[in-house]
Amino acid sequence: GVQTCALPISVQGQLEDAVVKVLRTTRLRVQCAGRTDAGVHATGQVFHVDIPTAANPGVETLARRLNAVLPEDIVVSALADAPDGFDARFSALSRTYEYLINDGPRNPMTRRFAHQHPYPVDVELMHSAAQSLVGLNDFTSFCRPKENGTAIRDLQRFEWQRRADGMIAVTVTADAFCWSMVRMLVGAVLDVGAGRQPAEWLVQYLAARERHSGVFVAPAHGLTLVSVTYPPDDQLAARQEQTKNIRAADGSH
Repeated sequence: GVQTCALPISVQGQLEDAVVKVLRTTRLRVQCAGRTDAGVHATGQVFHVDIPTAANPGVETLARRLNAVLPEDIVVSALADAPDGFDARFSALSRTYEYLINDGPRNPMTRRFAHQHPYPVDVELMHSAAQSLVGLNDFTSFCRPKENGTAIRDLQRFEWQRRADGMIAVTVTADAFCWSMVRMLVGAVLDVGAGRQPAEWLVQYLAARERHSGVFVAPAHGLTLVSVTYPPDDQLAARQEQTKNIRAADGSH
């Protein structure tokens, strides 16, 4: 007999489908700056696609046509001709994510984009504790393991603050992230803020380089990729080669 299975729907796949429809060409690979877990949002995702010159209708026309066929929850907000040497993934210098937490009364208006924590947590304590993880470290304890991969990452920013509307906003920046790394970092610090672990436990857990199933993993729907940074145009190719040499086999995103 013949077995069929449904492939998971991804933003990358939807973009590739749209490119085929609009350009009426064979399937072209869309390369995204970061591959996020299912359920994670993005307002600053970057992608590139190499298209035949003869099929290029111009960036304004192409953006309009793509948005006409894309699902309503995906939109191309800007499109430009890429400079020489640009690669959405390998030319990137850093990625920044934001994680939203509501530790107050349930709010139906934010439930799709914020984690609802069951009780109030200490934001100042969590921000202070989170700083102990900033820097170049082996984040194996905070990653889903990948065979032959490395979990060494440069965590550049890990800030916790309470917004004027009462929501907790967590900002996380690194050169790259392992699978589920942001969600595991946020979950571990929430364990500290909730009083389940002392602040010094974070450094001990990091040093152990072994993921523990009992550590909270923050739900995907609270996480959003908000920005990706790139070097000046004349350094794009060099950055791409440097990153490929380091990350090609380790599953970074």
